[in-house]
Amino acid sequence: MCLAVPYVLVDIRGKEAVAERGGLRVSIRLDLLEEARVGDKVLVHAGFAIERLKEEEAEEIEALWRELGLGDG
Repeated sequence: MCLAVPYVLVDIRGKEAVAERGGLRVSIRLDLLEEARVGDKVLVHAGFAIERLKEEEAEEIEALWRELGLGDG
């Protein structure tokens, strides 16, 4: 099973970025997104941001993750 995990972009340098979730920072790629900005909430799969999330979508996903015990987001 593969999961896409929600993160917040905290630093962007070209097509490389740093994303954060629950205090954990990871390096990701932005090749699949156009016009990504610091503060955007994105879904990350296999090291790539694959989708930018609207605020309400991000909140719903975070609530589901908490319900499943998969983090405090």
